[in-house]
Amino acid sequence: MTNEHRDILLEIGLEEVPARFMRGAVEQLKDKITSWLEESRITYQSVLAYATPRRLAVVVLQASAKQQDISEENRGPAKKIALDEQGNWTKAALGFARSQGVDPDELYFKELNGVEYVYAKRSTAGQDTMSVLPDGLRSLITSLAFPKNMRWGAYELRFVRPIRWITALFGDEVVELEVAGVKSDRTTYGHRFLGKPVDLQVPAEYADRLREQYVIADIEERKSMIVAQIQRLAEERGWQVPINEELLEEVLFLVEYPTALYGGFDEEFLSIPQEVLITSMREHQRYFPVLDGEGKLLPYFITVRNGDDTSLEQVAKGNEKVLRARLSDAKFFYEEDQKLPIETAMSKLEHVVFHEELGTIGDKVRRIRQTADCLAEICGLADEEKQVVKRAAAICKFDLVTQMVYEFPELQGFMGMDYARKAGESEAVAVAIHEHYQPRFSGDASPATRAGAIVSIADKIDTIAGCFAIGIIPTGSQDPYALRRQAQGIVQIILDHELPITLDQLFALALDVYQASRVEALKRDAAEITRDLMEFFGLRVKHILSEFARYDVVDAVMTSGYADVSATVRRCRALADAVQEQAEMKNICESFTRVMNLAQKSQGDVIDAQLFQEDEEHQLYQVWQEVHDNFTRLLGSGEARAALDELTRLTAPITAYFDAVMVMAEDERIRNNRLALLHAIAADLSSFADFHKLVW
Repeated sequence: MTNEHRDILLEIGLEEVPARFMRGAVEQLKDKITSWLEESRITYQSVLAYATPRRLAVVVLQASAKQQDISEENRGPAKKIALDEQGNWTKAALGFARSQGVDPDELYFKELNGVEYVYAKRSTAGQDTMSVLPDGLRSLITSLAFPKNMRWGAYELRFVRPIRWITALFGDEVVELEVAGVKSDRTTYGHRFLGKPVDLQVPAEYADRLREQYVIADIEERKSMIVAQIQRLAEERGWQVPINEELLEEVLFLVEYPTALYGGFDEEFLSIPQEVLITSMREHQRYFPVLDGEGKLLPYFITVRNGDDTSLEQVAKGNEKVLRARLSDAKFFYEEDQKLPIETAMSKLEHVVFHEELGTIGDKVRRIRQTADCLAEICGLADEEKQVVKRAAAICKFDLVTQMVYEFPELQGFMGMDYARKAGESEAVAVAIHEHYQPRFSGDASPATRAGAIVSIADKIDTIAGCFAIGIIPTGSQDPYALRRQAQGIVQIILDHELPITLDQLFALALDVYQASRVEALKRDAAEITRDLMEFFGLRVKHILSEFARYDVVDAVMTSGYADVSATVRRCRALADAVQEQAEMKNICESFTRVMNLAQKSQGDVIDAQLFQEDEEHQLYQVWQEVHDNFTRLLGSGEARAALDELTRLTAPITAYFDAVMVMAEDERIRNNRLALLHAIAADLSSFADFHKLVW
């Protein structure tokens, strides 16, 4: 084949790979071959990636038949070093020419920054693509990394699963290479049971020839087939089938040729909460649940077979038999758990380790109770709500020792709510037990009740403060205890419920509770822990502000403090709106900045109105007194925009003041008094934002 451009195919045939590894593996393969092509100076049109449980593949469209030529200009020694007194090449110049592979006569001079240097041009002709492909593709395969690897036979290679075949083509030619005893050829393999081996002539026919052998190699095509088949079954029978994205992703990489089918189970199992049944079907069997129009679970399921539609009834019966055993286990766990008194479950928590340095879950619950009680007081909850908080905090973790949560950890909180109801606890307490885990993930809702919100914050800050106290602080991508998510959750809850608690109050409370507990957790100085916590939470607050304000507005507001999260958000919104709406805001901020710059020179003197000499001083002082009172009241009541508008009233008198008054007067008393006035004004300005930070 003599075309200037050809397609490249690389397929790695494997034993079935765990579904959870597949997405990352195929993306890694595509990234690696793209990087290799660019490093190898091989031009191409695009790269298509394919993956099924038994294969990882890429097709490179229109790859050049030859590497691009390169021409480099390299600099050598300075002219005065390259030539001797007679104008002959020195050893330094000759050595440079030799290192560049050029004749000394080909050296030339160019000036750089006023100095002449000797240069050489070196050209390298590109090799045929076919000559570099074997080593390149072999290195690419062996460099793939996976969360878990294995070895097989006597081979040294560690890979996710044993390699069974390698298909490698460049146009119509086989790229010859060998990895772990497997030699490449033009043969690919169809479905394990339905398909046959296929000899490919060119890469372009890869996906179509595999489809003939019951393999849908294209990931998105296979996904669309699964979704369409599920939706068709649902429409035919009037069902609602919620498609969980995580489950869909897993099923997608469990099958090569998807065929959806449905089955049923005994209605007796519907006496179990539907969340339990759905979790059991999803986690154990990879089934999609079936709901009616009102969202109630029906005694059916949909599963996806790796094969065609032959004998679907038999397949359905097999799945029903397995599911019955799973649901029988769930029913047994559910009934047995209800025999366990809450207080007995709580006593078992004394033997469950939370963290070896932070005590047991029982210790944690006691700290949650203390923290939640204090938070309920600070937030002004009514007596009835305080009692809900007290009881919910005391038993919030009891379901951790139930068999159902042991089997399905993701049901923690939900099972606590259900079992608490059946044990006679109030609805408010049961709901708070469920809500105290919220928000569980990014985008999840905050607890709907204030009692749930208080217990949730108490639980999360106990974990975060405890980890920081013993030196477990997230760095980079490492966050094994999900402290970032929990901190974000606390900030979200405070904002959603507008709770009147500041971050420094929260940190002090959590650390005090630790110090008073029987767990000696504070292995670092409390002030140091608090500083680290404030910085850590600052990043969470900044993330929220960045969703609606530009970076300089966020920096300006954050510099003025962010311990009061709700107030910080209000100030940021007000300043962001003002900057966007007011054309004169630039001039206003310049006036404020001038005040703040000079105020830094103040000695902290008290303002003495008797020392004012100019009318503009009296006028500014009078306006500031009015503004100060209104600004303080408005900011305290949460009216941030109105408070900012009050500050802008100072602009005109500030401008007039600087036009008429020499602040740095020779008389020390006059100078210090003028600086004291500016310092007082700057204190109000700084409590709202650091206007220096704004960029115009």
